[in-house]
Amino acid sequence: MSRRATGGLIDRSKPLAFAFDGKRYAGFEGDTLASALVANDVKLVGRSFKYHRPRGILTAGSEEPNALVTLRTGAQAEPNTRATVTPLFDGLEATSQNRWPNLRFDMMAVNQLFAPIFVAGFYYKTFMWPAAFWEKLYEPLIRRAAGLGELSMLPDPDSYDREHGFCDLLVIGGGPAGIAAALTAGRAGLRVILADEDVRPGGRLLAERHEIDGVPGAVWAEDAAAELATLPNIRVLSRTAVFGVYDGREYAAVERVSDHLAVTPTGQPRQRLWKIVAKRAILATGAIERPLVFGGNDRPGVMTASAVSTYVNRFAALPGQRAVVFAASDSGWQTAIDLIDAGVEVAAVVDPRETAPALAETLRKAGTDILLGAAVRDAIGAPVRKVGIRISDGRMRVIACDLLAMGGGWNPAIGLGSNMGARPVWSEAAQSFLLDQTPPGFAPAGAAAGHFALFEALTDGATQAVAAAEALGKSATAPRFTASDEPAGVRPLWHVPGRGKAFVDFQHDVTDKDVQLSAREGFTSIEHFKRYTTLGMATDQGKTSQMNGHALLAAATGKSIAEAGTILSRAPYQPVAIGVLAGHHREEHFRPERRTAGHDWAASQGATFVDAGQWKRAQWFTRPGEKDWLETVNREVTMTRNGVGICDVSTLGKIDVHGPDAATLLDRLYINMFSTLPVGKARYGVMLREDGMVMDDGTTTRFAEDSFFVTTTTVNAARVMQHIDYARHVLWPELDVQATSVTEQWATYAVAGPRSRALLQQALPEIDLSNEVFPFMAAAKLRWNGVPARIYRLSFSGEMAYEVSVPANHGDALIRHLFEVGRAFDAVPYGTEALGVMRIEKGHPAGNELNGMTTAADLGMGRMMSKKKDYIGRIMAARPGIADPMRPALVGLRPVDPAHKIRAGAHLLGVGAPRTAAHDEGYVTSACWSPTLGHAIALGLLVDGPNRHGERIAVHDPVRGADVEAEICNPVFVDPEGVRVRG
Repeated sequence: MSRRATGGLIDRSKPLAFAFDGKRYAGFEGDTLASALVANDVKLVGRSFKYHRPRGILTAGSEEPNALVTLRTGAQAEPNTRATVTPLFDGLEATSQNRWPNLRFDMMAVNQLFAPIFVAGFYYKTFMWPAAFWEKLYEPLIRRAAGLGELSMLPDPDSYDREHGFCDLLVIGGGPAGIAAALTAGRAGLRVILADEDVRPGGRLLAERHEIDGVPGAVWAEDAAAELATLPNIRVLSRTAVFGVYDGREYAAVERVSDHLAVTPTGQPRQRLWKIVAKRAILATGAIERPLVFGGNDRPGVMTASAVSTYVNRFAALPGQRAVVFAASDSGWQTAIDLIDAGVEVAAVVDPRETAPALAETLRKAGTDILLGAAVRDAIGAPVRKVGIRISDGRMRVIACDLLAMGGGWNPAIGLGSNMGARPVWSEAAQSFLLDQTPPGFAPAGAAAGHFALFEALTDGATQAVAAAEALGKSATAPRFTASDEPAGVRPLWHVPGRGKAFVDFQHDVTDKDVQLSAREGFTSIEHFKRYTTLGMATDQGKTSQMNGHALLAAATGKSIAEAGTILSRAPYQPVAIGVLAGHHREEHFRPERRTAGHDWAASQGATFVDAGQWKRAQWFTRPGEKDWLETVNREVTMTRNGVGICDVSTLGKIDVHGPDAATLLDRLYINMFSTLPVGKARYGVMLREDGMVMDDGTTTRFAEDSFFVTTTTVNAARVMQHIDYARHVLWPELDVQATSVTEQWATYAVAGPRSRALLQQALPEIDLSNEVFPFMAAAKLRWNGVPARIYRLSFSGEMAYEVSVPANHGDALIRHLFEVGRAFDAVPYGTEALGVMRIEKGHPAGNELNGMTTAADLGMGRMMSKKKDYIGRIMAARPGIADPMRPALVGLRPVDPAHKIRAGAHLLGVGAPRTAAHDEGYVTSACWSPTLGHAIALGLLVDGPNRHGERIAVHDPVRGADVEAEICNPVFVDPEGVRVRG
């Protein structure tokens, strides 16, 4: 064990057992998986993506590119989990990835022999020829090689939650700047949410040895957290990573509610997705230490200096016994002192700068060799055994070690700040990119703003909180801090030439040579460079590689870093599981099952249900002895046309529109007039989108001068409601009109067939349904069984028909009553399939024809388009291309040979014309077998269709069958004179 006997923030009274690649290890409460592996001397944790090179732990935070493992087993297996931010729990099981047959002996490591050809752009150049190899060889090989971990392919047994948060100030990050900002704003009375991805606030204070206000930094952070917990206006979200910034000052975050537990407690989600709306936000995410680019910098045992300090100070874990520190920044020297104080021998500190910081004297006294103006050229061994150093006079020196800590300076963690499109700019003072423009109400603070020293970070966090409070009309006072002195000098060293492979992007195996090749081949735009080399496109999104890569590209192209520029960061900034994005919306909750009031009755009658929009609808009602669904549907159609049938149409959209200007609004929404509709009458209407295409159709009933009842198709119910609200709120806010969706409030049944009037007259004796009193398109209100009811004389089947509505909670009673009365009339229930057959027989356009690409004229409704008023879509519908009479228009189709079938989706071409797209004249939109006519029929959209009745056309179905010859005819196959509907 490489564990210090004392120190750290772990709880030695709570030992934990865990396994890595099947081997058992021990850790403590407060460890991460990575720190526990370090304490157990495990240096090899994974293999790189392309070359399968051995890799060890590089960092101690969420920027980790190497230590990706699969956590847990079976259905709960989670690949690509970063060991550095995975809290250790008892019984944790983790396995390494991207290796076969095992981590130490990986057969795919043979890829290293082909490194000279596996360079940037390899895939683009190699898999282009011969073309025939792509589908059978190249694509399968690439797909097998792609990815790191493996999915279990089992259903996820965990649950996920969603939550909304509203605050005056969102503080992103719980380091010193974030704590200072939250304390300042909280004391001023602002509503504050502090989101921190760590298990406890403190950030760098937990990993470094500093004092604030005379107490150790970790203690100060603990005291601050205690105060934050007492303030009722502050909410601290630990284990919560903000991953995206969006319009409207909205922020997305993932809270890992129970990832740190061996078993998720019953009723508790695994993770929670937060949507936070904040008037102001402070980005206090700190900075990420840059690795250095030199030969063998990816070897196990090579770590960033800040990670080494974290493992030593926070976790009391020793990453090595004899170390070399290679740093171009003052913070790396502090790491050397941390190692010495922990009992680790520091053989040398290597710094390319010529002047040593004040910390050098302490190291010299400890016997550490100080090498200024020098650089590590090669790390040798896997794990590292020694390093080759080019000293100031140009000679090489080799030092044995088992740990190399490297620090190339700091990159502010500003990815979230560019989510809205503001590109960072180069800062000579910070020697990194900083945010110049930020999203509205958003400000970086502390190290994220380039203030790397502790005192500066604390002060800046408080200052930004004061500014946020004042912008919100509150007065706030920034507290005064005292902090231990912290040198923060740096002189970037972007590249150390050497013989070994020098990696820029550790996860995607992008080397310094790849950067140079990209420049030579002309991929010098920063965005092209990223895609050509794949630098920054791995799971870590270039957090440790991007700055180095851009600096090397600048050098290769002879530009300054400012001229070369940098890329934008896109959400999610941290990896996010798809499960948490879906939340509850999965399996049966993905689309909740909605049932009509008559559902249970329909099920008792043998109904087969189908999804229609958001609803379950009866598709057909099978009777004993019927051999297939077609026999059932033919029976339902025949019995309805010759007697009476009843269909549940409760799922149609229903909207109450009322107010003095209700008629005016409807005139502007529909192509035909509704202001002239008499009270007690219904009218069919067509609604267009703004581009002139048909959006929806349905009937509208006028119950009073200022009260209309609008029906829509099932699928478009919500969409039409949104359209109406948009029209009355945005387009014409001056209109005095209200609209309310009442789809769920009414249960509605269609009663159709020649005996429908007789059945209903007996079922509803309160109303006179004679033709003289209640003609076609009449509507009335009544009471049934003491509750309000409505009846409409409407038909979708082409038969004399009515629709009866009652409040939904009385719908089951009504359907049972109708069939009780209907027993004497041999009433039959019919489903959506029979309804579809009858509407095709009647030539009614429906879903397949209202596909968003047809106009009213295409559907034979051009005469309905009023010339006396304006309405949505009128101007666009008059465009020459839309109004072209040669556009495909609605026709009927009947097979010349009655034994042949026509299938929906088939193409229409001239008889004898070549079967090519150039000769395509239209397509079949709906087709069925007509039991009324005894042969197949179809509706279609055909070029110049209305003028071609009587012609023959070839129905070409290249996928499902041979061609069929059909006759073009009137789309109304049954009762074209409309005698039946009028009774």
